[in-house]
Amino acid sequence: MSDAERRLSELGITLPAPVAPVANYVPWVRSGNQVFVSGQISMGPDGLVKGRLGDDMDIEAGQAAARLCAINLIAQFKAACGGDLSKVVRVVKLGGFVCAAPDFTDIPKVINGCSDLMVAAFGDAGRHARSAVSCPVLPLGAAVEIDAVIEVAE
Repeated sequence: MSDAERRLSELGITLPAPVAPVANYVPWVRSGNQVFVSGQISMGPDGLVKGRLGDDMDIEAGQAAARLCAINLIAQFKAACGGDLSKVVRVVKLGGFVCAAPDFTDIPKVINGCSDLMVAAFGDAGRHARSAVSCPVLPLGAAVEIDAVIEVAE
């Protein structure tokens, strides 16, 4: 068991099977030592978390949705690393998208739900560059979608 998997287990997190794409794309692409992971939406064991921040969702609910995105991203990381999360050298960048009302400005706080889990799982290697933007709608009505770039060992 990798350190990341041990940390996730201590947090009570079991990684799901990686979510299959819903359109014409692949879940991740490796180029050299970088893996580009397609956007993962706020899908959890109870289904898709839908909503719009500032309308029918508050910051805490948005952070929980972003945390689900993080769990789905890590499941894709594991798949990209042949089942061995110890091959993740660094979480390089996250791109966060939040379905939000026009006057909702706490987008970075929402995406912290993902960022915080990356650091909890990977330690300093989980610290990353990031963007966080709002949009009026996300695929399938998801509240949050996040993509990632990671560096992996040979």
